[in-house]
Amino acid sequence: MRKLHCALFLLLLATPGVSQTPPAAVSEHAGIAEFNLAFDEATRHMDSAATLALWEEDGTSLLPSTKPIVGKKAIAAFLQQVMLQLEGAQMEKFEDTCFDIQVSGNWASEWCVEHQIVKLPAGKPPFDGWGKMLLVLHRGTDGKWRLKQEMWNQALPP
Repeated sequence: MRKLHCALFLLLLATPGVSQTPPAAVSEHAGIAEFNLAFDEATRHMDSAATLALWEEDGTSLLPSTKPIVGKKAIAAFLQQVMLQLEGAQMEKFEDTCFDIQVSGNWASEWCVEHQIVKLPAGKPPFDGWGKMLLVLHRGTDGKWRLKQEMWNQALPP
């Protein structure tokens, strides 16, 4: 019983007040906000190099009706193929909102809802799509958060 009381006492000493956010949590969320901003900008500009820079070397992308895309080289090849298919296309609108950021050490997850409108060439009707993403992030030794895994699927407009 004495061990239990000591453990609870130590836990109370180590626990910040209820109304306080620990400094580490603030900086972790700020780092994830920076990642999200870079992700948004890379997507808005359809910038494959900037997108690829947000991935871990051994990251995995899980897209609908597609085999898992494993590793930065495979992700780069996939992005190149997509950009060839979208040659002449322009992103007219990209918005996303992310929720439920969970951080555990150098790992984090969040889920996002995204909406994009892409103007297609040759008079084709624009792509107007909604999606849901689950992102697993890893913080590197440089302190930057990068994609370790993503899963994306279609969503209905709100």
